[in-house]
Amino acid sequence: MVDFAGWHMPIQYPTGILEEHLAVRNKVGMFDVSHMGQLRISGADALDFLRFATLNDPAKLSPGRGQYSMIPNDQGGLVDDIYLYQLREIEFLVICNAANDAAVTAQLNALAGPYEVIIVHESDQWGLIAVQGPEAETVLNSLVDVDLSEVKKNRIVQAKLTGARVPLQIARTGYTGEDGFEVLCAASDSNKLWDALLQAEVVPCGLGARDTLRLEAGFPLFGHDFTESTNPLCSSYAWVVKDKDFFGRDSLWNPSCTRKLVGLTLLDKGIPREGYEVLDGQGEVIGVVTSGTLSPVTGAGIALAWLEQAHCELDSKVNVQIRRKVIPASVSKPPFYPAKSS
Repeated sequence: MVDFAGWHMPIQYPTGILEEHLAVRNKVGMFDVSHMGQLRISGADALDFLRFATLNDPAKLSPGRGQYSMIPNDQGGLVDDIYLYQLREIEFLVICNAANDAAVTAQLNALAGPYEVIIVHESDQWGLIAVQGPEAETVLNSLVDVDLSEVKKNRIVQAKLTGARVPLQIARTGYTGEDGFEVLCAASDSNKLWDALLQAEVVPCGLGARDTLRLEAGFPLFGHDFTESTNPLCSSYAWVVKDKDFFGRDSLWNPSCTRKLVGLTLLDKGIPREGYEVLDGQGEVIGVVTSGTLSPVTGAGIALAWLEQAHCELDSKVNVQIRRKVIPASVSKPPFYPAKSS
């Protein structure tokens, strides 16, 4: 257990990180991610406000749908990356990173002035359990009163935990690269949901497996791969940034991308870690690793790194300085494993 953004969080359970990781890849695992922040945005101008405050376009949503998005600052970088759900015609739910809960709340409140919106910080009210893996649908279907096979990716539905009749909001989203769901319930009901999943033999997973899974899938983590000074247009997530009026557009739009966020796969034994330098063939520093691990599925060292633009072509050969060794690596396109879904 460790302190994480004001919460006491498990790095791993007795099963260990490797078994937790493989449970999600092959069967089903669950993560208590109640530390994530939640804000409810409602009002006549909720859509217009969120179109201005976020980089993706919530006008493409409809009630019951969600999208990955980002909140820009005015420095050409980000406040956070988020998931945004439209619950009703003029009501939305923002789920943000725990470490950025206060910053996201402050940013949205600061931008709300000209708009007829109500922003309610609800992070303490919700429990959130992510059920992830190829058997997630089967297991959850046995516990709730809706048919989850009818719920498409990025959709959110109302449901109840059968027997206990606990109200749930279930979204077909996740952060592992596998099919799965993120289940919201009242904080006071989260133990009931967790216990029901335990009874269904879902494997509890901690922060360690959450990190290896998201990295194997190539998903960025704010504060590491994305920060307040990184421009998403210089990454494979440029698709999130829609051509519309948004806060900070003048600083973020049309960047000079001297560096780009790419994937790396080591060609020899080694584990790349955050902060390790990336070198060219002459030993010159051309970038830095922002996230890295040993892939539990392939056994290779994998990483995300910001590299100088000239070295970012797929399959380009570079080197990673790991302590006193220089390990060859190749620029790769995530996911770093044979993915069944993404």
